[in-house]
Amino acid sequence: MGIPTFIELNKLARKSGDGGIRIAVAGDCATQHIATAIRGYCAFSGMPSTVFDADYNQILAQVMDPESELYRFGPDYLVLIMCTEKLWEAFCAATDKSGFAESKIREIGSYWQMFLSRAPSAKIVQWNFPSADDRVFGNYGAKTKNSFIYQTRLINLRLSEMASENGRVFISDMDSLQSRIGRERFFNDKMYYIAKMPVNTDALPLAAKETADVIAAVRGKIKKVAVLDLDNTLWGGVIGDDGLSGIEIGELGIGHAFAELQAWLKELKKRGVLLAVCSKNNEDTAKSPFTDHPEMVLRLDDFSVFVANWNDKATNIRYIRDVLNLGMDSFVFIDDNPFERDLVRSLIPEITVADLPEDPAEYLSYLKAQNYFETASWSEADADRTKQYQEEVGRTEQQMKFESFDDYLMSLDMTAEAKPFDAFHFPRIAQLTQRSNQFNLRTVRYTEDEIARAAADEDKLTLYFTLRDKFGDYGLISVVIMEKKDDSTLFIDTWLMSCRVLKRGMEEFIVNKIVDTAAEAGFGTVIGEYLETPKNAMVKDIYEKLGFTPCGAGRFECDVRNFNHNKSFIKEAE
Repeated sequence: MGIPTFIELNKLARKSGDGGIRIAVAGDCATQHIATAIRGYCAFSGMPSTVFDADYNQILAQVMDPESELYRFGPDYLVLIMCTEKLWEAFCAATDKSGFAESKIREIGSYWQMFLSRAPSAKIVQWNFPSADDRVFGNYGAKTKNSFIYQTRLINLRLSEMASENGRVFISDMDSLQSRIGRERFFNDKMYYIAKMPVNTDALPLAAKETADVIAAVRGKIKKVAVLDLDNTLWGGVIGDDGLSGIEIGELGIGHAFAELQAWLKELKKRGVLLAVCSKNNEDTAKSPFTDHPEMVLRLDDFSVFVANWNDKATNIRYIRDVLNLGMDSFVFIDDNPFERDLVRSLIPEITVADLPEDPAEYLSYLKAQNYFETASWSEADADRTKQYQEEVGRTEQQMKFESFDDYLMSLDMTAEAKPFDAFHFPRIAQLTQRSNQFNLRTVRYTEDEIARAAADEDKLTLYFTLRDKFGDYGLISVVIMEKKDDSTLFIDTWLMSCRVLKRGMEEFIVNKIVDTAAEAGFGTVIGEYLETPKNAMVKDIYEKLGFTPCGAGRFECDVRNFNHNKSFIKEAE
């Protein structure tokens, strides 16, 4: 499915009613069409929104005045757009050219600080500056601090550094977008001089997509799995026909394109994206390149699941989904064969199917442009995700050896850790709140800064949970935030858990720990709440199943003193 034109986005924006996420757009340039494109693209991607577009060049007035239209609108996200052309005008007027970047960064930082302090639950999506060299210094401009191009690049670097230190600010990388599509397509001189539009009409859908992708990722709408065909997708040729020496992979010819694609996929895997193979092939034949070909970049241990047989690919993808226990809308299917793509798309509408170009040399550029794997967070633990899912395959095979599920659980020798939030785990805790959709009782998202504040809040009790068994370490898999409502009542503001540990007794262990924590803190009642979303139906009855009493309006109550602990085969680490 291609990206709509601006005319199509305009129609979608007009048809979409108010509701959903609230996005404010403010800039020092004309932003009306940008706001329309963002709203249209949000509708196109199934993310309803209400968009407020501030008046021309009113960032300072909107952000400084606590009674401004911006704050009355109450945005979830503020998209800040400052165009390179206005930046150049300010640079020309500056007396200290070499210090221009730091001056501009202080200005932008003050906007962030003012807005975030007055809108404590909102986030900022900051557009960076598309590079535009005034050629005053020519190529020497890349060397001297007194040039506009040097200062622009420095500003973008400093924006990235500041955003990395602020969990509520995210960068929409317009400079990268312009470098991909070209300055001529991104910017139109006449449109800027006449209407002060910083983005050409043809590029507006792409700019809107970049911004909407960031917002979607912050809201947990992310892709987690790349499902990969093999023949003519990861290498040139057919392994079953051409043999190990006949497939194209490596430095020579078109093999280089496949090697680069594999290298990119390997980097995705290191970032935490799961790789799975879905191939029509004999399993031993399909695996042989990964074990025996010296120029293969990917190896068998890079894949969480490897399926090679003669079943239809939709059936095999469903099997992969069941093994990984992830929603199908978090999968991306990558296959060179249009027939297979159409089959999977028609039988599994929720999955994203990459329509690869015919020329393998264009595969990687196409996949990069689609930006399927946008993320809003990253932690060192992501690098272990493939290993964790490989261990899960071992657990599944182990389960088949036992007649009793309880005997199987006992055989796992499970140990859990339950501790209050600490600074070391803030990134992973925040990431889990942003990524978890299915086992998430209220689906509240948090940034690292918000997690830090929750940890320091005397009116909140926080717990994170880890789990390990004889096969390996699941890592941090659940988060609980409880809020003190009065001297006797605790409210479970957040309870979410990775679906990887479902049916292990972890949910029982966690509820037992919640109640014990409440008792130790002197509370007699714990209130839980289920807020329905399109993805969390699986937990709608979880409180009742685990010993809470329904009390209406999606709420459940537990009498701490009379609570009967749930059975669990998990031991708490000392």
